[in-house]
Amino acid sequence: MRKSKPHAPSAKNVRAIIDTNILVSALFWRGAPHRLLEHVRNGVFTLIGSSVLLAELAEVIGREKFDDILVRSNTSRERSLAEVRQLTEVVDAPPLPEPVCRDPDDDAVLAVAIAANADFIVSGDHDLLVLKRYRHIPIVTPAEALRMIQAAQK
Repeated sequence: MRKSKPHAPSAKNVRAIIDTNILVSALFWRGAPHRLLEHVRNGVFTLIGSSVLLAELAEVIGREKFDDILVRSNTSRERSLAEVRQLTEVVDAPPLPEPVCRDPDDDAVLAVAIAANADFIVSGDHDLLVLKRYRHIPIVTPAEALRMIQAAQK
């Protein structure tokens, strides 16, 4: 049996999971999360997700607190979700054999990352970031992810 070994992402096949909190920021505000989403739109890297993570995104942006933002952004929940679904390679993974994070939703992110052989996970969630990596997969902030992508393009 061949062991999977850590690998540096190359510009042609970078695969990453963007956690829900970062995707929400990417959709509705500017900054590093938005630039990451622009890279996905431009084919610089592949966004990996799962039906569970997409459902979580739908639940979060369905909250009333986003009503004004959607109006100001001249978009709708449906349009935002449809775009993310179109951009996402869906990989549904079995649960981890043992809990890793305090929040089970975070374990779902880790499980998908392993199943999809992701190059990294982008999150703003302290419970994930504190791990720094899971198995061979780095867990990074949006700014760190942008630096990794830039380095891979050289």
